[in-house]
Amino acid sequence: MGDLKKMFNPKSIALIGASEKEGSPGRLTLENLLLSKERKIFPVNPNRKTVLGLSCHPTILDVPGHIDLVIILTPAHTVPQCVEECGRAGVEGIIIVSSGFREIGEEGKRLEDEIIAIRKQYGVRIIGPNCQGIIRPNINLNTSFLKPNPEPGNIAFISQSGQLGDAIVDWGTHAHVGFSMFASLGSMIDVDFGDLVDFLGDDYDTRSIMIYMENVGDARKFLSAAKGFARNKPMVILKPGIFEESARAVVSHTGAMAGSDRVYDAAFKRVGLVRVKEVADLFNMAEVLDSSHLPRGPRLAIITNAGGVGIIATDTLLSLGGKLAKLTDESMERLHAVLPPHWSKSNPVDILGDADIARYTSAMDICIGDPNVDGLLVIHAPRAIAQRVELARAVVECAQRVQKPIVCTRMGGRGVKDAVEFLVQHNIPIYDTPEEAVKTYLYMYKYKRNLELMYETPSRLSVAGKQSPKFHLKALIRKAMREDSTILNEEESVRFLKNYAIPTVRTLIAQTVEEALRIAKDMGYPVVLKIASPDISHKTDVHGVITGIDNEKALKEAYKGLLTKIRETAPGATRSGVIVQKMLEKIDYEIIIGSKKDRDFGSIIIFGMGGIGTRIFKDFSVGLPPLNQILARRIMEETEVYTMLQGYRGKPAADLRQLEEILVNFSNLITDFPEIAEMDINPIAISDGKAYALDAGIVLDRDVQDYSSPRSYPHLAITPYPTGYIMPWTLPDGTEVLMRPIMPEDEPLEHEMLTTLSEQTLKERFFTVIEDITHEMLIRFCNIDYEREMAIVTEIREGNTRKIVGIGRLIVEPDFKSGQFAVLVHDSFQGKGLGFALIDMMIGIAQEKGLDEIYGIVLSENERMLKICRKLGFSRTLLPDGISRVTLRL
Repeated sequence: MGDLKKMFNPKSIALIGASEKEGSPGRLTLENLLLSKERKIFPVNPNRKTVLGLSCHPTILDVPGHIDLVIILTPAHTVPQCVEECGRAGVEGIIIVSSGFREIGEEGKRLEDEIIAIRKQYGVRIIGPNCQGIIRPNINLNTSFLKPNPEPGNIAFISQSGQLGDAIVDWGTHAHVGFSMFASLGSMIDVDFGDLVDFLGDDYDTRSIMIYMENVGDARKFLSAAKGFARNKPMVILKPGIFEESARAVVSHTGAMAGSDRVYDAAFKRVGLVRVKEVADLFNMAEVLDSSHLPRGPRLAIITNAGGVGIIATDTLLSLGGKLAKLTDESMERLHAVLPPHWSKSNPVDILGDADIARYTSAMDICIGDPNVDGLLVIHAPRAIAQRVELARAVVECAQRVQKPIVCTRMGGRGVKDAVEFLVQHNIPIYDTPEEAVKTYLYMYKYKRNLELMYETPSRLSVAGKQSPKFHLKALIRKAMREDSTILNEEESVRFLKNYAIPTVRTLIAQTVEEALRIAKDMGYPVVLKIASPDISHKTDVHGVITGIDNEKALKEAYKGLLTKIRETAPGATRSGVIVQKMLEKIDYEIIIGSKKDRDFGSIIIFGMGGIGTRIFKDFSVGLPPLNQILARRIMEETEVYTMLQGYRGKPAADLRQLEEILVNFSNLITDFPEIAEMDINPIAISDGKAYALDAGIVLDRDVQDYSSPRSYPHLAITPYPTGYIMPWTLPDGTEVLMRPIMPEDEPLEHEMLTTLSEQTLKERFFTVIEDITHEMLIRFCNIDYEREMAIVTEIREGNTRKIVGIGRLIVEPDFKSGQFAVLVHDSFQGKGLGFALIDMMIGIAQEKGLDEIYGIVLSENERMLKICRKLGFSRTLLPDGISRVTLRL
């Protein structure tokens, strides 16, 4: 991040390709750069001595002094040499505006690869190519050729599309919306969305981010940065490519393959982002991004003086998954008392075309105060006698009395201008159509819902934090790879399920009918026969399953008939035997749980309707591993089959808690095996509430071998629970403790610890006494991103009770070069060596992450902590206000 800070706040800038030609990018960019008087600007062009009155240099190597940022505007074939010269000159940041790279084909990709190699050699950071640069209005920096300069503001806009970026800047100018940053990233060969989000997270001027994204780039980096940003500031994304045809257009536009659209949805939701579908939605959301009044639910009340418009708003609301609020009887009685006899007598509340300010005010106060209402839409179709500004003032006054959002629709032209400006000045969103207003309200709710998902505390499942023995399964995979086989048979696949506590029915493979008879006799009838073949993934498609076999005679006939049928339906298939499986006689529901590798986000998890319904109904949801109980439940809730699983047509409900555990166990399995390209458990049968896997298949990834670091998890976009840091430890007094990474499920234990600490201990850790320990505070402590933060808790057991008595925390800086640590030890365990052990562990984790140093901020009066730090080799620097900084170079 240090290099990006210089890049985004440069003191000296060189422009390669500077020009005096009217209207050229070289001239427009130079004119924009010269608007800033506090920076040194150096034109570079071998064909000119001066440009716009400035001395012009032949190459960057001829520019005197150090250059923080270089902008390249020359033809594509010249760019690699320019980048090479920048590297030799010690330049730290480059913006390549030039086009003609991967988007034009192989020759362009060759040039791009050459630039990437040079970048790695010199360590220079690059934005682009094929971009428009960056604008930071608050510091008067414009490295683009766009005009006019945007107004300063608090919204950052990041785009892969230069043309859309131009439109956004133009819109901001006309709508008087200011920006803290405009960034056009182009092909993102280096600096990408994750880098920008990290930078903007620390930028005081930025309160929210809008992104136009064609492909995510480094998914893990982006999701990690976005999760940290979204906790404090909203982020809205427009991601095209919803349908296959538009996804292909994205490919031709950026030269990057877009991942599955549903996976993008799941990824954005996972880290608290809101995705919009249209450019207009992006504009509309800009007005409410940092609203302090987000709707707590989807229930909307609508007040209108034009009944037809209210119906349009209702249709939009219901079609997009919102709910029309059902007003309470008390609210209805109050409305009857203040409205004319012919009002609509329901929501939408049509207060009729002759409504005056008093009628609007009464209806607004009643509806917004109703406990069944989460938000209010006020629609005004102007009449010639309407008091528009007075109505706007009434809306503002109503909004100031409540903590619920109010959105408005203007139905009229120039005559409503003053009213619109009054509403905008008081942060009341107003839109041209009821459809826009309703969509924006639901996006606001979606954002709030995604944040709540991040803040929910999962229940502790019996599988939480457990590790399954896996090395014998790794050996099975290596054996298959050596034999050039990428498909594991059902019996082998079932071994994975059993090892991860996913319930199965007894399943064995027979090579002869006699062996099948022995297996069936041992299992007990009835049984199922299924063909076993690496070439057959869907057995029912080739009539490869026979059910209801309840005696020896039937088994003999079925065995013979199965092989005969397979010779007809799959004549070229290799047969590795016949599967004999104990039959469930009653199946209430069938579901599927599966995984595949997405090209952008790595391994994903799928849950949905199983059996033959999988392909017919296509009812499934997508999630990203790792999962916990809350995330597992959310994946289930997003499907239609979830409603059935709660009990349908007299059938007993499924054990939803068991399904959560199965999903979490399956997530752990996928996490542990990057070698798995695809895996299906289909169907999982629900019988009398309990789940049993009846069929499973695993496809291996030929490109994956054993990874040298078991903690790298390169197949995942989200860093999983780091089991490698779990270790038992014994205190000097003989007390046995478990040191392990924190997990979201630890919130109750953390709460108990913090609420039983002395005021002095709290002051030494937080520099103040915390009066109220909130859920939001605790979940931020417990639900962390293991990619850039680590918290190790020390757990003891008192009988069957678990307690946390110590916490060590390391937060990695965005530049991944340093990190800040902190330690908290319960009063009853201080002086027992626990603080020393936790800091030592933080040092080890920092070294493993490749940090250059770690530091801590300590009260100068906290002698115990300072003494521990001295023993561990930290240096100390005195800071103002009784604070010390302790630092250890690694």
